[in-house]
Amino acid sequence: MSTPVQNRYDFVYLFDVADGNPNGDPDAGNLPRVDAETGQGLVTDVCLKRKVRNYVSMLHNYAPPYDIYIRERSVLNEQHAKGYKALDLNPEAKKLPRDEAKARELTAWMCNNFFDIRAFGAVMTTEVNAGQVRGPIQLTMARSIDPIVPGEFAITRCAVTNTKDAANKDREMGRKFTIPYGLYKGFGYISPMLADPARHGTNFSEDDLALFKKSLNMMFENDHSAARGRMSPVRCIAFKHSDKLGNARADQLFSLIHVELKSEAKSEGRPARSKEDYVVTIDKTKLPDGVTVEEWVS
Repeated sequence: MSTPVQNRYDFVYLFDVADGNPNGDPDAGNLPRVDAETGQGLVTDVCLKRKVRNYVSMLHNYAPPYDIYIRERSVLNEQHAKGYKALDLNPEAKKLPRDEAKARELTAWMCNNFFDIRAFGAVMTTEVNAGQVRGPIQLTMARSIDPIVPGEFAITRCAVTNTKDAANKDREMGRKFTIPYGLYKGFGYISPMLADPARHGTNFSEDDLALFKKSLNMMFENDHSAARGRMSPVRCIAFKHSDKLGNARADQLFSLIHVELKSEAKSEGRPARSKEDYVVTIDKTKLPDGVTVEEWVS
């Protein structure tokens, strides 16, 4: 791998969905997540990180140093045991080595072999303890620019589940939830201080950052489904700092990005139905010294 990331980044990620459910809420019968007070749609950071993990796993087939720690049907204690075995430690001890240097070596091994630990961090203090690290990449929940209007549809299946059901009916009924359209905006932060191994960081590298950028651009392409409709990245606008601790506050930089419904749509009084109904602008005249703008997705 290349050197750990050297710059702080704050970024805005815009993506959209048409005729789909971007992130169902299991507490609400899988309805699209929504802010009850504003009507804006929500997509959790966990949902977005899952898509990043899935893309990286398909690209590298779980091969170190791009293995994936949090994956379907994985047993976390068995993931930790891989580190114990590699360092000739006994996983049955179920505790970090008393030797602090050896304990750090174990946690570092987990970071160096699992991409998502290097990127997002992990709490690995289960029965087989491998420590914990805070990841340099932190994501927020994404929120739709405008309120969404979830639709509920009755669907039928022309087959039944078992022979007992067949005696009483010849089809099954179900429900499907979608939104017509939503443009979502989420925020992200990348800290080089949390990547620096000299400060017990995760060793998230410049190569890892390039892979993360690629995943933001491509992660929806192998995640298409009838339930999710059409999901696509729209833009990812990143502010790169020359100072590792940052040249300005993230909120100040985010305020330079404006996403608004186009005047034609407003004057016609119609709801947005594509990204073309919005205009995204960046006020670069107010950029602080030491901060530059990069487009990771366009």
